[in-house]
Amino acid sequence: MAKGLFIKKSIKTLLDEAQQSQHTMKRSLGATTLTAMGIGAIIGAGIFVLTGQAAAEYAGPAILLSFVLAALICVFAALCYAEFASLIPISGSAYTYAYATMGEFTAWIIGWGLTMEYMFSASTVSVGWSGYFVSLLKDFGITIPAQFASAPINYEVGAGWTQTGAIINLPAILIVALMGTLVAIGIKAAASFNNVMVIIKLSVIALFIACGVAYINSDNLTPFVPSNTGTFGQFGFSGILRGAGVVFFAFIGFDALSTMAQECRNPQKHMPIGMLGSLGISTIAYIIVGIVLLGLVSYTMLNVPDPIAVAVNALGPKFLWLRFVIKIAILAGLTSVVLVMLLGQARIFYTMSKDGLLPKPFAKISPRFHTPFFSTVIVSIFCFFLAGIFPVGILGQLTCMGALLAFAIVCFGILVLRYKQPTLHRPFKTPFVPWIPLAGTVACVIQMICLPGVTWGQFLIWMMLGCVIYFGYSIKHSKARLAPAKKK
Repeated sequence: MAKGLFIKKSIKTLLDEAQQSQHTMKRSLGATTLTAMGIGAIIGAGIFVLTGQAAAEYAGPAILLSFVLAALICVFAALCYAEFASLIPISGSAYTYAYATMGEFTAWIIGWGLTMEYMFSASTVSVGWSGYFVSLLKDFGITIPAQFASAPINYEVGAGWTQTGAIINLPAILIVALMGTLVAIGIKAAASFNNVMVIIKLSVIALFIACGVAYINSDNLTPFVPSNTGTFGQFGFSGILRGAGVVFFAFIGFDALSTMAQECRNPQKHMPIGMLGSLGISTIAYIIVGIVLLGLVSYTMLNVPDPIAVAVNALGPKFLWLRFVIKIAILAGLTSVVLVMLLGQARIFYTMSKDGLLPKPFAKISPRFHTPFFSTVIVSIFCFFLAGIFPVGILGQLTCMGALLAFAIVCFGILVLRYKQPTLHRPFKTPFVPWIPLAGTVACVIQMICLPGVTWGQFLIWMMLGCVIYFGYSIKHSKARLAPAKKK
């Protein structure tokens, strides 16, 4: 049994599976659509919230350098993802890559970690969507009772679990239901809707930049690197590092594109373009918005939930209408994040089921919609529960833990595969090997270590649950483990 834990799937087997799947899943995604999907997953409320708060608490105007540093770490991971996605065009993302390089049990751990990233991300973002939606309705004089728009339970350190008096968060459930329906009925419908959301939020970002650029006060950008207060992470160089750790969360999502490889027309060419293109566009958008935001008001005024609104107020009464437009953009941004995360998670379960590690219904493709319909429904139902019952704070940082774990394994996997199978035909190659994969692995591990202890506790509990499922079901149904037995 111990030996079987590290049984691997050959690259040839994976490529054969990709060839067979072309008759079930439609290859309808091109480079432009994939880039839009990546932007949809990356740009959420982070650009409207994290920039101001991280500047006020950690880095000041030098938060712009934090964005560059965080983006650089993500570029390391994206280059490694791009090589794997072009080499193994399977919808399993980091799970499949680990299966080919480090064996089944490692793959299961990664797949379970990706579930923590995608499913919990969709749930927590939908709760954030609910808050902005309720606020927008109030602007029109429509009020949703608090008991139907917030979590019925809460958790506080020291006090433990408490009841809030609410019944259920209906708006959060609503957005999950709508996005789950889109994902279930077809990738083209989901992609088209995402394109609209991306156009809306990029247009509003461009509008904010156009309105604010003429009012930038250079005095607000000095000192560019405020002096350290004497505490690590509070301004100075250490503040830039701490700020990078915070805004790193705003870049999570591009990896979900790798789950769409089986629905890409030319994965060898289009997957690298989609990943690196969406990451590059999002980084540029973050930095330019940061320059305008920090140029309009002092960073000391931005430690608020809505720093963009503070900047709009600084523009004067004639720009107050922009606050309403910003809310629309935030809703569009969060909506597309929920959509892409649900889409990615359904395909992770589909691939794990194809390998026998989850029950067979998860691997069924709808003959009508050409999507993993059952998997999508189950994922959506689970997200209903999380979004409707739990508050944002409980599972938020677990999303980042799952992403960092996947990034680290993918980067390390490139090193393993380059060493063990150097002659493989690689349509896209990660440059500067071994330095980029090594830097990506080390950077992700360091960021994981820096996460709070309570997050590590939740992470270990989640992984223990995953091990129970693996040793209770998956290990007995694994096709990779059963195949040698059949040959005998």
